[in-house]
Amino acid sequence: MTAAKILGIGRTKAYELARRGEFPCLVIRVGDLYRVSTSDLLRLLGITTAQVHAPPTAA
Repeated sequence: MTAAKILGIGRTKAYELARRGEFPCLVIRVGDLYRVSTSDLLRLLGITTAQVHAPPTAA
């Protein structure tokens, strides 16, 4: 649901897209659970792993 919220997709639509294999990033099914690939979600959002792991800068 976190990925769906980030992408502005509602709960029902997110699960529907995941079931159909049409979620906008990689979804892995583990039993009854759906897991979204963090690296794929970051790539979709245009965020690099270097940005995620960079120390915060003073504002």
